[in-house]
Amino acid sequence: MKSVLVIGLGSFGRFAAHKFAQLGNDVMVVDTDERAVNDILPYVTSAQIADCTNEQVLRSFGVDNFDICLVAVGENFQSSLEITSLLKDLGAPYVVSKATRDIQAKFLLRNGADSIVYPDKDMAENLAVRASSDNIFECIDLTPQLSIYEISPPKAWLGKTVGQVDVRRKYDLTILASKDGDNVVPITSPDYTFREDHHLMVLAKEKDIHKLRD
Repeated sequence: MKSVLVIGLGSFGRFAAHKFAQLGNDVMVVDTDERAVNDILPYVTSAQIADCTNEQVLRSFGVDNFDICLVAVGENFQSSLEITSLLKDLGAPYVVSKATRDIQAKFLLRNGADSIVYPDKDMAENLAVRASSDNIFECIDLTPQLSIYEISPPKAWLGKTVGQVDVRRKYDLTILASKDGDNVVPITSPDYTFREDHHLMVLAKEKDIHKLRD
């Protein structure tokens, strides 16, 4: 379990706070909108109505004690920049800041952000990847080059083992696990046999995953 501070309760901040809480983390949220704070209060550990561009407000939260501080401020980029800088000045160990453009990301990184998220861009790219292929169901980006994909096995693989298909050499993919409904089982043996009713979790580059189109 980690301690997470979410600043800003627009759509992205709200969804992130809910998900962090669902995963068992200790979540504190802050926003200037009383209604937004009251709406999410039943789902998180604590919620505060406050202006986080005020250094004394942030200092009172003990931001250096949070494992992750997420700056999810909506349209006011100047506020996002100020909050990011203040968090690092006050000793926050890991600050993730929301950006909508590359120029914003550049300034946020210069002002102390450890990581940048592009909610709209990431969602659009994920949708484009999934919609471009009938056998891709999910995509989780790890780096600009590598992602984890949930796919259905190509028809040519069915009934064969990992070793017989020689997946890594022929396709430059690493098969991590099989998925049957909500049950995910690591694949550690080349003797695993591909099944039509099981999805696969694979580590791959985007250019390689599309080689699997039937």
